[in-house]
Amino acid sequence: MKMNDYIELVNKKLEEFMPVLYPEDIFKSMKYTVLLPGKRLRPVMCLESCRMFGGNIEDAIPTACAIEMLHAQTLIHDDLPCMDNDDFRRGKPTNHKVFGEANAVLAGDALLTFAPQTILKNSKNLGCEKLIKIMEEYFHAAGAYGVIAGQVVDIESEKNYPENAQETLEYIHTHKTADLFKLALRAGAIIADASDKEIEAITEFGQNMGVAFQIADDILDETSTFEEMGKTLGKDKEAGKLTYTNLYGIEKSREDLNKLINRCFEILEQNNLKSEIFEQILNKIKNC
Repeated sequence: MKMNDYIELVNKKLEEFMPVLYPEDIFKSMKYTVLLPGKRLRPVMCLESCRMFGGNIEDAIPTACAIEMLHAQTLIHDDLPCMDNDDFRRGKPTNHKVFGEANAVLAGDALLTFAPQTILKNSKNLGCEKLIKIMEEYFHAAGAYGVIAGQVVDIESEKNYPENAQETLEYIHTHKTADLFKLALRAGAIIADASDKEIEAITEFGQNMGVAFQIADDILDETSTFEEMGKTLGKDKEAGKLTYTNLYGIEKSREDLNKLINRCFEILEQNNLKSEIFEQILNKIKNC
């Protein structure tokens, strides 16, 4: 399948998995951010990982969609006035600007639990053992060991760079971004019955690609436009956030980005992993 085929499939299934029920306001709020136009990188990565390791992508669709719901949850909460206070996401008003702050908080909370329900309800053919493994992966990435940890340290570091700023920045990038990349890749591999060695390789791949993606995002925050990114730019610098470009500058950020992307290609080659989709994603990140 091509990238656009994956995206169309994910969009179709997300619509199917998310009916608007009573109370309508919460379901509309949840669905609003999940279905905003986007690259669908994480669900695509889950499906492609499953395919690459010889699995049936149909088996991975509920998990892939759940990961996109989890990603949307992080965006809703990240945009709140008490966090980054953003008014736009993907070129559209952020969730709290449309549905109010209280409903946005609740929509994020709801997605956090609705996502694993989607996996369990629609993946009965996977069997208990695989479902338990996927749930372990999901809750680790979604919770206090994953994206929440990254967000907390990100807030703590704002305008107050710690002495170990380099290690702290790596921690933030790992947990705020790379953890969901690794969740997508590892879940797809688990569904496909990948070996421990293969899962280890795809985990390293996800770590490097996730950090590269975040560095690219930091670069674009300083060099891109609202029309290209669909969100207000320059806020990280203004807020004194601990970002790659704030700490190292644009030139070194680009150098380190290229090193990470090259390492990703090495991992694919060394483990004989063939994927035009992953190569396409890597090249797009590299050319930010």
